[in-house]
Amino acid sequence: MATTYNNLYLDIRRQLKAAGIENAQVEARELVCSATEKSREQMLQDMSLYVGNDAERRARELVERRLNGEPVAYIIGEWDFYGMTMEVSRDVLIPRMDTELLAERAILLTREAGGDARMLDLCAGTGCVGLAVAANTDVRSVVLADSSDAALSVCKQNIRRQGLSARVTAVKADALQPPQSNLGDFNVIACNPPYIPTEDIKDLDPSVRDYEPIQALDGGEDGLDFYRAVTSQWGCALRKGGHLAFELGIGQVGKVEMLLLEHGFQDIKTYQDTAGVWRVVEAAVGS
Repeated sequence: MATTYNNLYLDIRRQLKAAGIENAQVEARELVCSATEKSREQMLQDMSLYVGNDAERRARELVERRLNGEPVAYIIGEWDFYGMTMEVSRDVLIPRMDTELLAERAILLTREAGGDARMLDLCAGTGCVGLAVAANTDVRSVVLADSSDAALSVCKQNIRRQGLSARVTAVKADALQPPQSNLGDFNVIACNPPYIPTEDIKDLDPSVRDYEPIQALDGGEDGLDFYRAVTSQWGCALRKGGHLAFELGIGQVGKVEMLLLEHGFQDIKTYQDTAGVWRVVEAAVGS
C-alpha cells in the first residue's frame, strides 16, 4: 500500500519517540528529507503526495540506523549550527546548540575589534564557530585550526559550502603545542577543546561514546589538558587587547578561571547557556 510523506514522517516520529529519542520530531523530518532528497520546504509542500518505494525503503534503513544508536547528523551527513548547515562526518564532533554561545561571544568580540580583525577557531572540528564569525561580521581573516587532517578536510568542505573561501582558511595546528609563527596574531581566539575527563568517557551516552571521535572528547585525566596548554602557550598569538574565549564542560568554570589568572589574563567574564550551565569563559590578554 502506498504511503504519503505525511504518514511516513508520522510513523518515523512515532518509532523515534517510542525509543526515547528526545528530538523525535526534528530527527524524523531530517531522516525523511535525506532519504527522499527533498528540502524541508519541499517535504512540507509534498506531505499529501505518495512516496516512491525506493525512497521509503531508504528512509526505513536510515531509521534502523538511528534506532541502533547512530546520531542522525552522521546518518544524513550534515547538521545546522547558528543558521548555517554544516557538513559532518565521524571525524568531527557534531555541532551542538551549547556551542552557539561560544560563537555568539566570538562574534561580538570580533565586531568590537573592527574590520581589520583576525580571528582563530582553535580545535575547530567542523569549523562551525569560525564560520559563524565570518558569516556574521566583516572580519578580515578567520583561521580554522585543528590537529586532525580529517577534521581539516571537513573544515574545507564547510568553507566552500558557506561561500567564505575569500576570508576563511584551514590550517593544521595542535592546541597542545605552542603556536607556529606563521599563524600570525589574532584579535580573538575561540576554542572548544576536548574537555571530558578520560575516565568519564566510558560513561557517556553510547551515541557519543561509540560514534564521535574520542580525540575530540578526551581532555586528559581531569579534562583540563587543553585549557592548561592554551592558557600557558597561546597568549602570544593574541594582539594587544585581544581576547581568548573557551567553551567549558560542566563544573569546570572555576578551574579554568584560575588558569587564566595564573597566566596573566585579565577582565575574565563567564556566561551561562540556556540550561543555566556556566558554558563560556573569556578573558583579555594581559599587557
